[in-house]
Amino acid sequence: MNFADFFQSSDFPIGMLDKADAQIFSEACRPLSLAKGNCAAQQGFPDDAELILMSGQIVSHVSDSDGRQVCVDLFLGPCVITPHVARSADGTSLVTLEVTKDAELMQIPRNTLEGLMVESSTIRAWGNDVLRQTLTRKAAREWCLCALRGKERLAWFRDTYVGYEAQFGHKHIASFLGLTPVSLSRLRADTT
Repeated sequence: MNFADFFQSSDFPIGMLDKADAQIFSEACRPLSLAKGNCAAQQGFPDDAELILMSGQIVSHVSDSDGRQVCVDLFLGPCVITPHVARSADGTSLVTLEVTKDAELMQIPRNTLEGLMVESSTIRAWGNDVLRQTLTRKAAREWCLCALRGKERLAWFRDTYVGYEAQFGHKHIASFLGLTPVSLSRLRADTT
């Protein structure tokens, strides 16, 4: 399936674009293949791309000055990676997007997408939906971390991120849920 057809299919994770807008959008995108261990963006480095993960896995994490990493999001293709406006400041990435399973992405410069959103109400609605869904997902995770105990966090994760537990490393899931790997292992043993 070509990229323009993908935007019109029910497999597209956000919403379908009409044929003309799908073609315009796809022509503005460029493919990017990244092997496991590479990064689609790095914390502290320039970043100006919007990214769509067609296949593969990416973990979004933040590192402190001592090199400790905290996982802030998990992406399993096909999906849209957190929009540039929500993962960067002043053109610099606030997160590292690490490929944990070989990834095929489509990338579009942020300014190009913004121009397309001005020209097309359909693409504008699509972009606004992506941002709205991202913010809703992030708010739900914040609520989870603040309001739920470990066992409840794992149950929330299983309900919200169906199938991710078998796809992602447990150290990433534990970090994402604000747990230690040992605590997650105990919880998983108690709930399986």
